[in-house]
Amino acid sequence: MSIFVANESDWTVDEDALVALARHALEHMGVDPLAELSILLVDVGAMERLNLRWMDEPGPTDVLAFPMDELDDARNRDDHDPSPALLGDIVMCPEVAAAQAKSVGHSLQDEMHLLCTHGVLHLLGYDHAEPEEEQEMFAQQAKLLAAWTSRSIGGATS
Repeated sequence: MSIFVANESDWTVDEDALVALARHALEHMGVDPLAELSILLVDVGAMERLNLRWMDEPGPTDVLAFPMDELDDARNRDDHDPSPALLGDIVMCPEVAAAQAKSVGHSLQDEMHLLCTHGVLHLLGYDHAEPEEEQEMFAQQAKLLAAWTSRSIGGATS
């Protein structure tokens, strides 16, 4: 899997951990190993502009996901087509994540891991607009994070 991170924010974030976590989530979700995605870390101003433009919501948000149209190819790859599938982009705002982390009492890294996992699930078609969808998405998110945490504690983070 090709996972690219571009940090355009002023925050120091463990980019290697985000890549490893995204890879973990994609592997657990059965995504083809040739899939590609990008993770962009932006400042509050950039996130405000993206949130207004794409979600028609004022103010910054923590994470946005921009899926590509190749999702079916990534999930059900025909062995005769070795080209990579573009999953899409995850955009996160570390400053918003830091405020959220503080309000719930955990680390910025834990919040960034949650947001990264959340973004991956959105790229894979999960949503939380309806209560049933929210329950399914958040259950899958918790399952992926629990597996990641147990894997990380065991020392195999990549």
